[in-house]
Amino acid sequence: MKKIAVIGSNGQLGNCIRKIAPDFENQYEFLFTDSTILDVTNAEQVNDFFYDNKPDFCINASAYTAVDLAEKEEEKAFAVNADGVAHLAQACADYKTILIHVSTDYVFDGDTNLPYSEDDFTNPIGVYGASKRKGEELALEINPNTIILRTSWLYSEFNKNFVKTMLNLFSQKTELGIVADQFGQPTNANDLADAIMEIIENPNKTFGIFHFSNYPETTWFDFAKKIAEFSKSSIQLNALTTEQYPTPAKRPVRSTMSLDKIEEIYKIEPKHWEHSLEECVDILTQPQ
Repeated sequence: MKKIAVIGSNGQLGNCIRKIAPDFENQYEFLFTDSTILDVTNAEQVNDFFYDNKPDFCINASAYTAVDLAEKEEEKAFAVNADGVAHLAQACADYKTILIHVSTDYVFDGDTNLPYSEDDFTNPIGVYGASKRKGEELALEINPNTIILRTSWLYSEFNKNFVKTMLNLFSQKTELGIVADQFGQPTNANDLADAIMEIIENPNKTFGIFHFSNYPETTWFDFAKKIAEFSKSSIQLNALTTEQYPTPAKRPVRSTMSLDKIEEIYKIEPKHWEHSLEECVDILTQPQ
């Protein structure tokens, strides 16, 4: 039976993979690790894990994702998002493991009106994006059998994310200001987990960089409006500009990604973000 190592399995994506793992229990053995079991910044620990387990696939769902804090903790961000990826890529190369590494739309500067393709020039404008881009480069350089999936605005019923934050604030406030001039693609981490398993199941692997998200683009403000609608909240939402809501890290203004390549090569058809959001809000608002 083939083995799939899921690194960073206590994050949003890791939990979503954990949720669907029973559907594949007759085909794959899943090895779920978190930072207490496997610290990706420790090369020796990574190598020992691969030596002991020899996985056929490695899904790297581990990441330093604190976008604003990364501006202060540059060394920590690069240790996880670049050095840690290099350690995994080296172990994958040594043990003939296919690496599926999750990256981000923040590798782009967002200074465009067109969707980014996988071949477009990257120009991250913050430490987080720069650390993730370095991880991409190292992964592809060290292990040719790497598939990089850039995704965006990830949310789910697990862990901390924009949807859960909004639902929490809706229950506490009567009005809220949300940035309305930044564009991207909200993505349900459950859909990303499904896409990863579709890639693993595909007998004809194409390596390299792919974009995966839900579609089409929207703004944080319109995203929040839909969360309010689906949760039947009466909150008043007010549109803000980026200038009115300053953050330590700059965000790309429009980091919309083209999804053509993953549809063409892997025949994966992303879902409309509103449909996936409604499913998630239904789960989160069910009576406990």
